[in-house]
Amino acid sequence: TVDGENIKNVNIRNLREQVCIVSQEPTLFDCTILENICYGLDDPKPTYEQVVNAAKMANIHNFVLGLPEGYETRVGEKGTQLSGGQKQRIAIARALIRDPPILLLDEATSALDTESEKIVQDALEVARQGRTCIVIAHRLSTIQDSDVIVMVQEGKATDRGNLYSTYFSCRFHSHRYWRIGA
Repeated sequence: TVDGENIKNVNIRNLREQVCIVSQEPTLFDCTILENICYGLDDPKPTYEQVVNAAKMANIHNFVLGLPEGYETRVGEKGTQLSGGQKQRIAIARALIRDPPILLLDEATSALDTESEKIVQDALEVARQGRTCIVIAHRLSTIQDSDVIVMVQEGKATDRGNLYSTYFSCRFHSHRYWRIGA
């Protein structure tokens, strides 16, 4: 169900408008950081203040201000090359500027080193406030603050609970299924 309504009866277009996805390998377009954050939003076009607020929530604002051209810095194939964590935080800002009721994080930190993961996790902690977040992850550190964890094995939910009850009761809690990050 979605908001108490059978998923079969939900208008798929309306549902898609309520969800933003941050994937494992975010795409940055060959344009400025500002344009990347606003990408796809034309009516109404976000204000500079909204872009800055989204960047602050995503923990990328100070980095952007440190660039010679700030938000007008070009990124992508012909622009400034960014680290995985920096790209991830721009993708988070792109999702947050839309203020979605549902945020889907698909392995959003899996390719990052420990330091970058911590920075992105801090950004995601802010991003989760006031919205439903669905987090797909293999790292224990990624889901440790989740309200509810659903273990999925071979496409089926095998366990549900908080971190501790799920970890200790789950027959699949070997290191093969749980990668504990620092």
